[in-house]
Amino acid sequence: MYYITLSWDDGFSRSVAKIAEIYERYGLRAEFNVVVTFHEHDPQTFGGFELWNELQARGHIIQPHGYDHSNLAEMPLAQAQANILRCLEVFRQSLDGFDARRTVFNFPYNVSTPELDAWLPQVVRAFRLSGEMIMPLPTRHTVRLTSPASEDAEAMLDRCLEALFARPEGWLLYTAHGLDGEGWGPLRSTYLEGLLERLLPRADVRILPTQAVLETAML
Repeated sequence: MYYITLSWDDGFSRSVAKIAEIYERYGLRAEFNVVVTFHEHDPQTFGGFELWNELQARGHIIQPHGYDHSNLAEMPLAQAQANILRCLEVFRQSLDGFDARRTVFNFPYNVSTPELDAWLPQVVRAFRLSGEMIMPLPTRHTVRLTSPASEDAEAMLDRCLEALFARPEGWLLYTAHGLDGEGWGPLRSTYLEGLLERLLPRADVRILPTQAVLETAML
């Protein structure tokens, strides 16, 4: 079996609306990783928790991508931990039914430290950072998720899919951002639609958010 997850970072409201509409058209759930304070500083560009709760009610997954998108690997450990806990507390207060023990914390810039990696499983279900292009299928003990990303997103995603299908099984978790010129390394809507149309007919492929893939390991 092959699992494929596109993990959409930052919470650009215009892109999020397009992504959600495309996913819903194909009967899929999208995964959006949002920064707590982006909406406070730029509400025209980034969504807030009213939008995140609406999308969650429609079946999509909302996960934390940091309190303020600071590079946590450059902070002292205690400061980085406090930043993460502050982010999770805002999620607890603002996102309906949020449970940190089921969520995936998506590191800003996909960078962490060994100390944070050792500490985070006490707080969240799993965390995402850069690393291997393709992961093995998860087990109930999987907590460290690795994800490629590139400014040339479509070419990189094509290479990742080629690498995935060269294996007998595996999980591709790809860090994406916006659509149609928005965000770092955006995809085109037409590319995303074409990708889904190519992949969905395959009986050996499941396009799922990270939480759903992790839950398969608990069955």
